[in-house]
Amino acid sequence: MLIAFHKPYGVLCQFTPDGSANRTLAEFGFPKHTYALGRLDANSEGLLLLSDEPYLNKRLLDPVNAHSRTYWAQVERIPSPEALTEMQRGITIGKTKTLPCRAWMLDPQPLIPQRDPPIRFRKNVPDCWIALSLIEGKNHQVRKMTAAIGHPTLRLIRVRIGEFDLGGLAPGRWRELSPGERARVFGGKAIPR
Repeated sequence: MLIAFHKPYGVLCQFTPDGSANRTLAEFGFPKHTYALGRLDANSEGLLLLSDEPYLNKRLLDPVNAHSRTYWAQVERIPSPEALTEMQRGITIGKTKTLPCRAWMLDPQPLIPQRDPPIRFRKNVPDCWIALSLIEGKNHQVRKMTAAIGHPTLRLIRVRIGEFDLGGLAPGRWRELSPGERARVFGGKAIPR
């Protein structure tokens, strides 16, 4: 089975506590023997897939498969077109360079309900939403990329995996995907059950 879950802020992508104040996936009533395909850090929100099919993890996460994941990032200040182009070419983080990606300003800016707790507000520093579509997922990659161009991420939401998007799934809710939705996750290619 393949499950889409709208992971709320403050939830770990694991079933066992880690000693922090963050909640775990165990609170959401998932079927037995499911596990998260990939990760979103506790401070990130959005689409998380879970499955009981072990081979799907490599199929989704290995950059060789060029499987896209799209994020909306609320960042400090308004990035210039040149800053977005810099991210698209790849950013050096530590000793490695990220793979090329797509990065663009969301226009119109989305109306996203406030998070609890709300992001920090700075009266004299504007913010905006940008989108990034990546085929890799290094630890805190989007946050590190936006920080590297001088626009720290305030809020991060994964909105799409492959051709399947979060849609109207409310935070904290989940559902099993239909065969057609499974195919959209994998870019329109049917993946056997």
